Amino acid sequence: MTGSFDIGFTTLDQEIVRDSIPVQGTLPSWLLGSLLRTGPAQFEVGQDQYRHWFDGLAMLHRFSFHEGAVSYANRFLHSKTYQHNMEAGKITYGEFATDPCRSIFKRLVTTFTREVSDNANVNISKLGDDFVALTEVPLPVAFDAQTLETAGVFAFDDTLAGQVTTAHPHYDPHLQAGINYLAHLAGKSSYNVYALSQGSRARRLLGTIPTEEPAYMHSFGMTEHFVVLAEYPMMVNPLSMLMSGKPFIENYHWKPERGTHFLILDKRDGSLVGRYASEPFFSFHHVNAFEQGDEVIVDLSAYPDTTIIGDLYLENLIGPNSRAVSQGELRRYRIPLHGGAINGYDMLSEESFDLPRINYASANGRDYRFAYGSGRRKDTPDDFMNQLVKVDVQTRETQCWFEEDCYPGEAIFVAAPYATGEDEGVLLSIVLDGKKGTSFLLVLDGPSFRELGRASVPHHIPFSFHGMYSAR
Repeated sequence: MTGSFDIGFTTLDQEIVRDSIPVQGTLPSWLLGSLLRTGPAQFEVGQDQYRHWFDGLAMLHRFSFHEGAVSYANRFLHSKTYQHNMEAGKITYGEFATDPCRSIFKRLVTTFTREVSDNANVNISKLGDDFVALTEVPLPVAFDAQTLETAGVFAFDDTLAGQVTTAHPHYDPHLQAGINYLAHLAGKSSYNVYALSQGSRARRLLGTIPTEEPAYMHSFGMTEHFVVLAEYPMMVNPLSMLMSGKPFIENYHWKPERGTHFLILDKRDGSLVGRYASEPFFSFHHVNAFEQGDEVIVDLSAYPDTTIIGDLYLENLIGPNSRAVSQGELRRYRIPLHGGAINGYDMLSEESFDLPRINYASANGRDYRFAYGSGRRKDTPDDFMNQLVKVDVQTRETQCWFEEDCYPGEAIFVAAPYATGEDEGVLLSIVLDGKKGTSFLLVLDGPSFRELGRASVPHHIPFSFHGMYSAR
């Protein structure tokens, strides 16, 4: 399977600044902020090749809007990892599925010190006044949102234990704090859920959940009162991990007989409300969660197993041995807080669905209507993600955007000023044009899901993962 999307997994080495890029259509005059993105953009260093989509060196992208005009800039994130790699001319730090460590001594040193990769290619967030690029180690990298210049690691002022985190923190408006968790991998492992108050660098522990074998969890859900961890049966033995000689993710093992467990932690007192078992499944991304009577409702993009991780090795994505990528399902699980079994799940859409977004400010942690995601059309089984999907999770109505040989990434919702409807605003998605070999920023109308306009850049933008919109 070789498709016109292959260029999305190849290196972009050009850094540019454009005060104006060509715009087709008409963009809303109220769109005055910036779309900020991070993602892998360099897949080799010297003779060394990264093995997985998740491993490439991070590049920042900025699209800024002013009265219908669009400017663009891109720049490599000058992390410690990037700088050391460039100086050495080879890969010097282990990533998700690539590990240059060859000796047990080096592996032990890098495990028990802070000498781990800060290649923050997964997401962008704000910690206080700082814009930071994030990955799955707790080393956020700060940068200037205007110049994209790297400022260095955002240092936490605490001693909270943990080596693995998520690049998908939540924000709790009642606590006025960011919420996230750390997996502490040790002889006695635990999930440590914490709050980071606005303007602070000291994380405050909300609650701890002990675990013998930590699971790989890329994101989590949050309701008004609870944090929801979906503990998939993809688990690691922390002690054997030290000596394995394998890249990070290859130390985790799929154990479907364990099933998936939803862990509900009360943010108010840190107590574990309960563990709730379901059939085994895997997910990267939670969509939303909320409380409804005596239940917690959890929506996520689910896969039957972890085949999706293997699908995303570069040798399986492009070239003569490439294969079709597994597709996520938009599922809803109902968790009975006062006991009882989880009775299966509801399918919220027949379309494949991942890289989800919602109107976060108005809908996160609440009963809601609209979820937006990327997926693959049913009539293109050998293609990559080639359409955007809007799902009304209450009526199950679905709207799609599709253009032949075009490959859209995550669609970020931006609410219109004084919006009264949940979907009143626009969606912003970076799209690879497989025929032209270049990319453009697509702007869709929220209610109709129809194109308002697009702004083109002169090069391809490698497929990225996540980002944020920052209003001025």
